[in-house]
Amino acid sequence: MTTTVKLSSKYQIVIPQEAREALSLSAGDELLVLCKADRVVIIPKPRKLAKHMAGLHREVWQGAEAYLQDERNDW
Repeated sequence: MTTTVKLSSKYQIVIPQEAREALSLSAGDELLVLCKADRVVIIPKPRKLAKHMAGLHREVWQGAEAYLQDERNDW
């Protein structure tokens, strides 16, 4: 989907109906605005942010318990 929107004099935009329907957005929903070097990304704010983030990067922590136990044993 590619749609052009126009910035109003109050710096507002209207999210096209096609995008609202695709993301199941309704009036009052909160959106996150991410500013990148050359673009702005707007995404729906998860209703339960903690639940959304749970398990994120779990592969980084695999083996951490064994490492911590080794460190504790060295003391």
